[in-house]
Amino acid sequence: MTVVSASDTPTPGVRPPDELTVLDVRDLRMRYGSQDVLQGVTFTARRGEVLALLGPNGAGKTTTIEILEGFRMRSAGHVSVLGVDPAHGDERWRARLGVVLQSWRDHGKWRVRELLEHLGAFYAPYSTDQVRRPWPVDDLIEAVGLTKHAHKKLSQLSGGQRRRLDVAVGLVGRPEVLFLDEPTVGFDPAARREFHDLMHQLSDDATTILLTTHDLDEAEKLADRILILAAGQIIADGSAEELARRISPRAEVRWSHGGQRHVHSTVDATRFVRELFAQYGDAIEDLEVRRTSLEDTYMTLVHQHESGQRDAAVRRFQEVAG
Repeated sequence: MTVVSASDTPTPGVRPPDELTVLDVRDLRMRYGSQDVLQGVTFTARRGEVLALLGPNGAGKTTTIEILEGFRMRSAGHVSVLGVDPAHGDERWRARLGVVLQSWRDHGKWRVRELLEHLGAFYAPYSTDQVRRPWPVDDLIEAVGLTKHAHKKLSQLSGGQRRRLDVAVGLVGRPEVLFLDEPTVGFDPAARREFHDLMHQLSDDATTILLTTHDLDEAEKLADRILILAAGQIIADGSAEELARRISPRAEVRWSHGGQRHVHSTVDATRFVRELFAQYGDAIEDLEVRRTSLEDTYMTLVHQHESGQRDAAVRRFQEVAG
C-alpha cells in the first residue's frame, strides 16, 4: 500500500520540483503553543531565481526563513534546501548558504578587511570544482562599495557602510542560496542601486535569493516572483505583473501625439501599442504603459484575505450560536 502525505500532493499553481529546484517547501507548518504561525506554506524556487517574501508584521516571514536556514525546527511539513532537510544540515551544507540578518552584533574593534578574511577562512575547506570559496576579500569589498573603508574599524563606519558590511558577511562564502532580511535598510539611493546591481549579478551567476522587505518598489525591481504571506499562508505567488492582473486585467496606455496627451484603458496593451505605432509610427512620443502598482496589488490581496477570514469567523460563530 502506498501512503501519500499532504506534502506529497501537488498544489495548484506551484511547480513540481525538478533537478533545478533549490528550495522545495510543501505544507510547512509551525505552531507555538496553541498558536499556528505557519499554516501549510508551499512554494519552490529554482537556481538563479529571486523571490521576495512580503507580508504584514507577524505574518510568519521570519519564521519561514529561519526554518529554511536551519535555525528553527518546524512543526510539520516538507522542507528541502539544496536537496537537504535544513533540520539535518551539516557544516558543508551551511557553507553553501549566505545569510544577511536585519542586524548583526559584533565587536567594533574589528577592521573591515580583517573581519572578512577571518570569516572567509571558515569557508576555504568547502571549496569545490564548481564553487571556489571564499570570495576573494578585495573583490568582495569592492563589490559592496567599501574599498575606501577597508581598514576602518567597524565602530567607525556609518549606518549605511555598516549595512554594506552586513551584505559582505553574507556573501563571503560565495553562497548558492542567499537569504536577505530587509537588506537595504539605511542605504541611500546610490547604495540601494549598487546593491540591486549586485543582486542581479548574483542571480545571473545562478545564486538563488530569497529576501524579505517592506520596500515594495525594491521587491518589484529585484524579484522574479513575489510571495505574499498573510496569517501564516501564502495567498499569492507570481510575478508583479501576474499579481497585478489578478486585481485588474486592464492597463493604461499613455502617449503624446501632435502636442496632445492621450490615455487609453485596455486589456491587451501589447496589441494596442502595436496598432498605435502602425497608425502613427515615429510621431508617437512619451509612450508609457501603466498597470496596477505592486503596492496597490499587495494591499488589495492582503485586505481581501483578511476580510475573507473575518467573514469565515463570523459564519462559524453563527453556526455554533445557531
